[in-house]
Amino acid sequence: MKPLMKTSTLVAALSLVIGVSADVSFNSAMAAEVEGPKLNWNLSTWGKRRAFTEGLEALSAHVKEKTDGNFDIKIHYGGALSKPRENLDGISLGAFEMASFCASYHPDKNRAATVLELPMLPVANGEVQKAIDLAVYGHPYTQKEMARWNARILMSAALPQYEFMGKGEPPRKLEDFSGMRVRALGGIGEAMKVLGAVPTTVTAPETYQAIESGTVDAAAFAFYSHFSYRINEVSTWRTTNLAPGSVNCPAVVNIDAYDSLPDQYKALMDDAVDVAYVALNEAYGAAIDKYTPVADAAGMEKITYTQEELDKFRETAAAPVWDAWVEKQTAAGVPAQELLDLVLKTAAEASQ
Repeated sequence: MKPLMKTSTLVAALSLVIGVSADVSFNSAMAAEVEGPKLNWNLSTWGKRRAFTEGLEALSAHVKEKTDGNFDIKIHYGGALSKPRENLDGISLGAFEMASFCASYHPDKNRAATVLELPMLPVANGEVQKAIDLAVYGHPYTQKEMARWNARILMSAALPQYEFMGKGEPPRKLEDFSGMRVRALGGIGEAMKVLGAVPTTVTAPETYQAIESGTVDAAAFAFYSHFSYRINEVSTWRTTNLAPGSVNCPAVVNIDAYDSLPDQYKALMDDAVDVAYVALNEAYGAAIDKYTPVADAAGMEKITYTQEELDKFRETAAAPVWDAWVEKQTAAGVPAQELLDLVLKTAAEASQ
């Protein structure tokens, strides 16, 4: 991406020397690389700007820069346009052109994508996560299912493996999760049931209050997200190596809005997706580096499980939850085994 601030400063300085308008010079220096009409889109998401949204920020910045501001995607935070669980409905209605949602917020609306939320999938890193996400999004059934909501998936937030933070008695052994009320979505929640925990589907912005009030004992998020939602402020312990899975949160575009784009803007959006994934990986890495010392300084007890405990957990939780998911989704008309096989095959290939 071009260094906009530095370029602007340089042009302003030069204008004093040659006696021309800084605005005129800047516009000339930043002439559009991709010509096209003036378009203003709105993108609905929740929370505040954080590592999770850096992909969206990079995508927005890329298309704006390449069109010299003609294609402007404005990101609306804090649920300003819609509640998290209603973003897919808003896309369907054309209330905004783009949005984020998480598959587990309404699993019956996006059954195919929930395969990506199964626990203990073989996801070694962000590149593997990207590969399996895009493979599932590109599957004909997924595309057909999303089309019911007038939605086209562009990319995912490629969230890292989750860990728990909570308050109260720490789960120093996995059996200590028994009876604990946990914010755990999708397949993570199913896996936690194996341990006797009681999962809830509290949305991310609601979690702080739920833990503070004692409605929920602990929450599963990507490590950095605990700090984005201030879960660390009401927590006394955290797990370090449970890695039970992740939640899949795609970014979608309204099909009518996408189809109305000129071809050069569609190509630009495709390029922007690659830029966005690079920004996501960099942001996640930076967030881990930033917040690890913060968590250590807070004095939270770190819970690290033995390999024997983890192996037993994965053996007892993964296979039964995968099998149950295939059975349930197949009964609903989803090519479930085909999708799961696609995930495992893609993960193996991307890990080589």
